[in-house]
Amino acid sequence: MALRKSGEPRIAPAVAAQAVQWLVELQDGTPSRQREEDWQRWRAADPEHERAWQRIESVNRGLRGLNTPTALAALDAPASRGRREALKLLTLLVIAGGGALAMRDSEPLLALRADQSTAVGERRHLTLDDGSTLSLNTDSALDIRFDARQRLLHLRQGEMLVNAVDEARPLRVETPQGLVLLNSGRLAVRLQDSRSQVSLFAGDAQVFSHGQRLALHPGQRLDLDARGSGAAQAVDENSVAWINGMLVASSMRLGDFLAELGRYRHGRIGCDPAIADLRLSGTYPLDHTDRILALLPRTLPVEVRSVTRYWISVHPRAAS
Repeated sequence: MALRKSGEPRIAPAVAAQAVQWLVELQDGTPSRQREEDWQRWRAADPEHERAWQRIESVNRGLRGLNTPTALAALDAPASRGRREALKLLTLLVIAGGGALAMRDSEPLLALRADQSTAVGERRHLTLDDGSTLSLNTDSALDIRFDARQRLLHLRQGEMLVNAVDEARPLRVETPQGLVLLNSGRLAVRLQDSRSQVSLFAGDAQVFSHGQRLALHPGQRLDLDARGSGAAQAVDENSVAWINGMLVASSMRLGDFLAELGRYRHGRIGCDPAIADLRLSGTYPLDHTDRILALLPRTLPVEVRSVTRYWISVHPRAAS
């Protein structure tokens, strides 16, 4: 029997998946007496089945305690992407065991709890109640709170771009590292490695971070971290090409390019340090990451190796 570090028996993935399916079936409607008997027999057939059921009931109670949309809420949409993602997440939580709900602030749960979220490789464009437009990049999660006093966007993970219309209520954009205030303008915010990158393309903004208050003007970018803000830098206009489904590289390091490309696909893209400083330029469609990887050897002295579709590595081209 496999044990987790806490000494708690690990639930086999197949058994966890069965427990999730039983939970969904029992909550989808009123099960027949035959199905209830089948469920009870499944629980009694193996001690691991009963452990899995007890664990999913614990997870279920924990998720129902959240104030925002949860994994179980996603199950209300049959055959939707949300339902499939929720099933996967519930299975992982059952496997993870008693400490699973300590994952409340992990990326999968942040996405499920947020008002708006995108999957890996997905982009979404919204019109807000005030007429502002909002775009979410890949693997992002955002809460929206509009009331009589304010317009609030809370970026939990990922990246957003907002075109804010002028209004008496200020638009507030919150991240773990700070707060941005503006009345109107075009603003991009990206969360990465415990850092918030704030780029202003139009309008004027105020940035608050760890006791600092800074003015941000069009064409400027600030990086916020646990210590506050660094000096303003020039924005990279190409950094928001994702809203049009493109990745634009201008003499970009190959290592940085592959890291950026990896945001738009599941799995891992490794880069041999020997070629990480090679440079490339071009415009690349984000919906075709396999094709981009396949074409790299045509322009650079590299070869792309695939262990699986989800495990890619790029190496120097072997001498012929």
